[in-house]
Amino acid sequence: MLTIGGHSSLTCEGVSRREWLRLGGLGTFGLGLAELTAGRAAERPGAHALGEASAAASFGRAKSCIVLFLFGAPAHQDTWDLKPEAPANVRGEFQPIATNVPGTFVSEHVPLLASMADRYALIRSVTHPDNTHTVAMHYMLTGVRHLRPATNPQNAADDFPCFGAVANHFHSRQQARPQSRAALGLPTTVSLNAPANQVSAGNHIFPGFFGGFLGQASDPFFVSQNPCDSTFSLFPTTVNAERLLNRKRLQTELALPARHVAPATAERSFASFYDQAFQMVTSPAARQAFAIDQEPAALRERYGYTPFGHGCLLARRLVAAGVPLVTVNWQRDDAYWDTHSNNFSLHKNVLLPNLDRGFSALLTDLEQHGLLDETLVVALGEFGRTPKINKNAGRDHWAHCNTVVMAGAGISGGHVYGASDRLAAYPARDPVLPEDLAATIYHLLGIPPEFTLQSAEGRPISLSSGDPVWALL
Repeated sequence: MLTIGGHSSLTCEGVSRREWLRLGGLGTFGLGLAELTAGRAAERPGAHALGEASAAASFGRAKSCIVLFLFGAPAHQDTWDLKPEAPANVRGEFQPIATNVPGTFVSEHVPLLASMADRYALIRSVTHPDNTHTVAMHYMLTGVRHLRPATNPQNAADDFPCFGAVANHFHSRQQARPQSRAALGLPTTVSLNAPANQVSAGNHIFPGFFGGFLGQASDPFFVSQNPCDSTFSLFPTTVNAERLLNRKRLQTELALPARHVAPATAERSFASFYDQAFQMVTSPAARQAFAIDQEPAALRERYGYTPFGHGCLLARRLVAAGVPLVTVNWQRDDAYWDTHSNNFSLHKNVLLPNLDRGFSALLTDLEQHGLLDETLVVALGEFGRTPKINKNAGRDHWAHCNTVVMAGAGISGGHVYGASDRLAAYPARDPVLPEDLAATIYHLLGIPPEFTLQSAEGRPISLSSGDPVWALL
C-alpha cells in the first residue's frame, strides 16, 4: 500500500454472534440475521419495482463521496436517537433538543447540526450481529460480513475490499473518463487520519480499510499526518522538476533489462506505488488539493483545529479537485468513541463538540462551494452502544441498533428513516443492514449492482447483496 506516516490506537472485545442470536436478533420481530436476509431476498423484486423510477433518477448522482468514520462507535442514544421517556439507567444525562425540522430531535450537544437537520437524513434502524470492533468495522465499511465473524482478526488478503478500494478498482476499469485523475497526479481514493485501524498491542491492523482480495494496488491512498498540524505537508518543500525527471528516466532505463521477464506480483505493486508517488510529487494539481494552509483562518477555525475537523476541510478540498471517494477517520487519541466508561463526560466535553463543529462546517462548506448536490456524505461507526448504562457510567458494544447519517447527492434532507424501540435497543421498523448502506453508496456513485469483482483465484464475487434505501433517494 502507498502510505504516508503511521500511528496506533486501542481496541476491545465484544459479544459473540451466538449471544446476539440468543438475545433474539431483531428483538420485537424475533428475527435472526439469516431469516431477515431470506425474507428480504424474497421481497426484493417488488421492492425493486417500487424503486425503479427513483433508481433511474438517482443512479450516479454523486460525483464524490465523503465517509466520516467515527472509530470506536458513538452512543446513538446520546447523539441521534434520544429516549427521554426511557428509564433513567437507559436515557442517560442528555436532553433532546428540537432541530429545524419539526418533530425531529437530537442531542443537546450537537446544536450546530440540529440547526441544519433539513440537510441530512437519519437512519435509526441500522442493525447487524457483530459486537467486536474488528469484524464490525469490516462489515460497515465494506457491506459484506467478515469471513470469520466470531474472531478478532487482523487485515487479511481474503477480506472483502473497502468502499475506497472498490472505487479504485471500478475507476481503473473505466475506458473513458471526462478527466484523468491519474494524469493530474490525484489518487482516486484517499483515507485521512489513517491508518486509524492500528492497535499498538501486536501491531494489530484492523480489516475493512484495505483492498482485501483485490490486492494492495487497490488500497486507498493513506495519509496519517495530522492535517491541522502546522507542519502538515505531503510533499518536499522544494522540488527540482528536471532532477526528478532525470531520476525517473534513470529508473526506467535500469528496469529495461527486466522487461522480458514476467515480474512478480509484489514487484508490479511496488512499481505502481512508485509511479503514483512520482505523479503526485510532480503534480501541481495534487499539491494544490492538499494545500490546506491556503484556507482562510476563519474557515479553519470554523471546522475546528482537530484532526477530524481539518480532515473534513481537507476532504472538501479533495472532492473539489475531483477525488471520487475520501474517508475521514476519527482522530487517534484516548478519547475516541469506545466509551465503556465516562460516556457522558467524553461525549459532552470532547467528542460531540468536535463532531458537531467539523460535520456541520463540512455540510455548509460543500453547499457554499456548490458541491453538496453532487457529494454524498455518510457518517457512521461500527455499531451502537448498550441501552443500559454500566457501573462505570459507560455504554458497551451494541450492534443490534445504530444510527447512520447521510447527506448530499440528493438524499432526502430532514427525513428520518426507520425507528428503534423505546430503549433504542432494536429496530422497531424498517431494519437496514450494512449491505443496504453499501448498495446505497455504490448506487449513488454510479457503480452498478451487476458489477462483479474477482478473487485472487479469479472467482467472480458479487459487489453487494443489499438494496439501496430507496425512500431516501
